[in-house]
Amino acid sequence: MGQQSSGMQPPVKLPEDRLDSWKEIAAYLNRDVTTVQRWEKREAMPVHRHLHSKTGSVYASRAELEAWAQSRNLSAAQENGNNGLAPDPVTAAAPATSSSRTRWKLTLALAALGLALAIGASLWFQRTEYFWRNPIADARFQTVTDFAGVEQGAAVSRDGHFVAFLSDRDGRMDVWVTQVGSGQFHNLTRGGAPDLANPEIRNLGFSPDGALVTFWARKRDGSSTSDISVWAVPTLGGQPKPYFEGVAECDWSQDGSRLAYHTPGPGDPMFVSDSNLRSGIRPIFTAPAGIHSHFPLWSPDSSFIYFVHGSLPDKLDIWRIPSAGGTPERITSNNGYVTHPVLLDRRTLMYLATDPDGSGPWLYSIDVERRIPHRLIFGLDRYTSLAASADGRRLVATLATPKRTLWRLPIDDSPVEASAASQISLPNNTALSPRFGPDYLLFVSATGASESVWKLAGGVSTELWNGQQAQILGAPAIAPDGRSIAFSVRQHGQAFLYVMQSDGRNAHVVADSVDLHGTPAWTPDGRSLTSGVEDHGVPILYRMPLDGRPPIPFLPEYSTDPSWAPDGSFVVYSGPDIGTTFSVKAATAEAAAHPLPPLTLTRGARHLVFLNGRRSLVLLRGEMEHKNLWLVDVETGVERQLTNLGPEFDIRDFDISADGREVVLERVQERSDVVLLDLPRP
Repeated sequence: MGQQSSGMQPPVKLPEDRLDSWKEIAAYLNRDVTTVQRWEKREAMPVHRHLHSKTGSVYASRAELEAWAQSRNLSAAQENGNNGLAPDPVTAAAPATSSSRTRWKLTLALAALGLALAIGASLWFQRTEYFWRNPIADARFQTVTDFAGVEQGAAVSRDGHFVAFLSDRDGRMDVWVTQVGSGQFHNLTRGGAPDLANPEIRNLGFSPDGALVTFWARKRDGSSTSDISVWAVPTLGGQPKPYFEGVAECDWSQDGSRLAYHTPGPGDPMFVSDSNLRSGIRPIFTAPAGIHSHFPLWSPDSSFIYFVHGSLPDKLDIWRIPSAGGTPERITSNNGYVTHPVLLDRRTLMYLATDPDGSGPWLYSIDVERRIPHRLIFGLDRYTSLAASADGRRLVATLATPKRTLWRLPIDDSPVEASAASQISLPNNTALSPRFGPDYLLFVSATGASESVWKLAGGVSTELWNGQQAQILGAPAIAPDGRSIAFSVRQHGQAFLYVMQSDGRNAHVVADSVDLHGTPAWTPDGRSLTSGVEDHGVPILYRMPLDGRPPIPFLPEYSTDPSWAPDGSFVVYSGPDIGTTFSVKAATAEAAAHPLPPLTLTRGARHLVFLNGRRSLVLLRGEMEHKNLWLVDVETGVERQLTNLGPEFDIRDFDISADGREVVLERVQERSDVVLLDLPRP
């Protein structure tokens, strides 16, 4: 611009050195017109104007522009204390654009990497539930009872002020109640209620206003589903009365306006109604016969009914179904012994369940949306019931320590009293599932999370087989000649059928491709085994060859826990549970129906034993929690009571000697207490 003000003509340049417009100058410098015009005004870039033309008519010399660019870059470098030359606008224009693009590519790549890492971290956090917190981590535990006997089935009122539970403190099992913190306990039924204990359902509850304690009841020795009802007794004391007749379990919605319940019929039909039972309504869900749906539970918003569904005793999980009906969806995947679900809030579900190795039950929790189960407490504490107040801040549970021992009892012509029983001295803390051999006694022992097979012979106990985290399914079975032993095992989530010699040698797997169920049975010729197998969710009897051939179905209907007649002409087995009972059935060796006198037993009495050489069955008969041994002639139906044991003598399993003169009993003695868990307010 100084050249313009002097009024002198610029030197004459060769035509090829001249740029005749702002557009050509901008193109030469690889910039836009606005930029080069700014450089002319602010940085004295040499541009000339024609004196005779319009103001906008300009030209420039390539040589002058290059000299200006070099002097401009040198000044900038000196100001920066750098002896190197900065790139001039002409030569640096393309690299500047390339550098800008490179920076953008790098930025986008880093952003994509960050997004991928964020998604991966989110998925990892979700899968591992990194931010999950134990809902009872800060709970305050408080023991409610310290009785000498058994407490079970505890329930808490909606406001959390009252706790009800079953106890045998006064001899028989009764309904008791206490006000939290009072230290006073009241027997509400005083021995006048029928059969009360049923560990497979929620025994006790409260009416929505807390004025009544409700309880499951079954007529003594009742064999019909109509013998089961829900009864109620005033919380402050009074006469027990039927509450919902023909109902096995029920649960009230949060506002107390609706009722979810199931009856004890086949498949436990589940209904939803208003506060009164109404005839003619359709169930929202019914399972196949032999499959159960227990512990109905309303969600806080009344949208769903949660329930425990599956095959008793230990193939159960928690499901839910819309309260208006629809398709059930599975919430847990424990596939074990699962009971007593409670909701602390809309998403936090707590329940009791066994571990895959069969140990427990323990306290579990799960987010019903993410569905990753968490065991809450680690130790030896075994829980048998769980309930929650309406706000989910107060929980009540029963904590149990069972003791299993073996006893001998002689058999006489008249019922034998408990005073004649003598305990078998064993080095094992826990002994169960006894079986008589020719000159030995076989039994199962439990240590921690593993079970093993033992033999008592000549006063000496010997371990025959053990497996890490192994659970014996049912009981071992001794071959007719006493030289071989078969037993089913669940280990690391898979079922195996083993056979070994009576001294424990040559233990080998004969079946591992089926889901075994219950106790296996030898055929009288000792050439094969018969066992229950889960087939599409229903146990049916299979033949188990010992020569390496695969198992094959034997009976197509619900059937488990077989026992063969001594001559091998027919087999007796347990049918499906209907309510709390099941029918004993029979089939020939060709799988045709075999006639039997009508025989209905109470749940927990599936072991059937033929007396050697006779068509008479020894079995357990009685209430859910207390049974005695009986002898039944399978041709005439004539029955005879063999034992007369008091309610304190709880038999879970048995066997009878070959001569029929002695029985061995598995006795369970349980020490349990009721505990409160108070959760802090959020």
